[in-house]
Amino acid sequence: MPNTGRQATIRTVPQPSELNVNGNIFGGWVLSQMDIAGGVVAGRRANGSVATVAIEGMKFHQPIEVGDVVSVYAEVEKVGRTSITVSIDVYADCGTKEPHKVTEGKYIFVAIDKNGKPRAVDNASD
Repeated sequence: MPNTGRQATIRTVPQPSELNVNGNIFGGWVLSQMDIAGGVVAGRRANGSVATVAIEGMKFHQPIEVGDVVSVYAEVEKVGRTSITVSIDVYADCGTKEPHKVTEGKYIFVAIDKNGKPRAVDNASD
């Protein structure tokens, strides 16, 4: 089992409505799931609201098929004054073989206050 000792931040099953023209799951759907998972982890670390400011180092290794169980693993990699970098791995499990990594990337979030302005990560949101 990949990611021994880690719990998936999100586990979901893509639907036929998420297919691209090639019959695989649309990459934008995968990116959105990664953004949600990264935001959950970054928000916990920031103790408040965060906003996605960048995506870097994306790699799509294999396509995701309809019916695959998709698990998104996200963990804080680096914390700056207002920013949090989250490393994200996505695995697919079709039930007939070991889960396999399909996508990985790094998302950068900024902690924001109630007015949507950057704030120090270690300050609680208002």
